Amino acid sequence: MSETVIPENIDILEILRLLPHRYPFVMVDRILTITPNKDIVGLKNVTINEPFFQGHFPGRPVMPGVLILEGMAQVGGVLAFYSEPENIGNKVLYFVGIDKARFRQPVTPGDQIHFKLEILKRRRGIWQMAGQAYVEEKLVAEAELMASFG
Repeated sequence: MSETVIPENIDILEILRLLPHRYPFVMVDRILTITPNKDIVGLKNVTINEPFFQGHFPGRPVMPGVLILEGMAQVGGVLAFYSEPENIGNKVLYFVGIDKARFRQPVTPGDQIHFKLEILKRRRGIWQMAGQAYVEEKLVAEAELMASFG
């Protein structure tokens, strides 16, 4: 098996090359660190002009928890593609399950979310990852995510 070549900077253009998501559903802006088959850290800049803030909630904008989990899943997708690069451009990674999801504090415009994921196991084509979302070193959400290439 050949070693995966990792770009020095995994920016939004590389993320868009790997994932099928497009605006307004891209929930990760940059990958900060990655170790294929092990772990990853991604970044999301939360801005007031995100379309969901119009209705969640007017006068007190809070990022929906399900979108925090979606960002976590997208970062996990980048990790899966760099761990199995033969799937890049050939398959889509589907989010197939979630366990132990917890939300610790609200995420608001101006926050930067750091998504940290590590692979717990891969069995029969199912990836299981533990994920956490942090804002300024404070845990804001966590979950165990499952995904599969299809």
